Amino acid sequence: MGLRVSGRNARFQQWQALLGNRTKRQRRGEFLVQGVRPITMAIEHGWQIRELLYDTSAQLSRWARKALDTVRAEKIAVSPELMQELGEKVDTVPELLAVAAMPEDDLRRIPVGPTMLTAVFDRPTSPGNIGTLVRSADAFGASGVIITGHAADVYDPKAVRASTGSLFALPVVQMPSHQAVLSWVADVRADGIGMSIVGTDERGALAAAEYDFTQATLTLVGNETTGLSSGWRAACDQFVRIPMFGSASSLNAATAATVVLYESARQRTAAARQ
Repeated sequence: MGLRVSGRNARFQQWQALLGNRTKRQRRGEFLVQGVRPITMAIEHGWQIRELLYDTSAQLSRWARKALDTVRAEKIAVSPELMQELGEKVDTVPELLAVAAMPEDDLRRIPVGPTMLTAVFDRPTSPGNIGTLVRSADAFGASGVIITGHAADVYDPKAVRASTGSLFALPVVQMPSHQAVLSWVADVRADGIGMSIVGTDERGALAAAEYDFTQATLTLVGNETTGLSSGWRAACDQFVRIPMFGSASSLNAATAATVVLYESARQRTAAARQ
């Protein structure tokens, strides 16, 4: 297959940096993809795969052989010890890892329409929460996810793993602040789509089930500790709450987003049946 890597040379150090160094991921415009489903989803959804790393000692599965035979990427044989380290699992050596190119952070990647549902996660600190929200957004039919402000990285390995491949199935865009998103919303509205901005808040005037999510909606979820920024709060057309009846004081941010996304999907499914 060509290049072989069995020691901690410069090439290995580049891959290692993709796991733990956000600045180097951004500078190179690429990230490491671990796991059968995420790699499969990346390939199926047409993401640019730059490198495929495979275990030199393994009897490769049909899935791995097919990927190596069909994907246009540099194929690199890597020793099992290094593959295990890059796979970040103590007891498992992955047979395949992929280095994928990052798409551009461009809001025009998100499909626009009269029933569009886009989720915004404002300043999340947990990569796992980002991945969970992306997975939920994919499951419940969202058109895209926007991450705003000083936030954890969408392409952090924990975020990619937590999305279980959904990162590759719908547009996920990182924006430095809410202003750029509001400018995009203004353009969407100028094109005749009445997009509403709805924030989630425990003191929201409406329960989530009382709000009409069948219209074009930008659904906001705030930082895990401090909630939505003042800029986003000022931009909201409405706030919705999730009724809670037990002793829990709050929900995890990604869990709250999942509940609201489910309610959106429930309403839209019911409307489609009428």
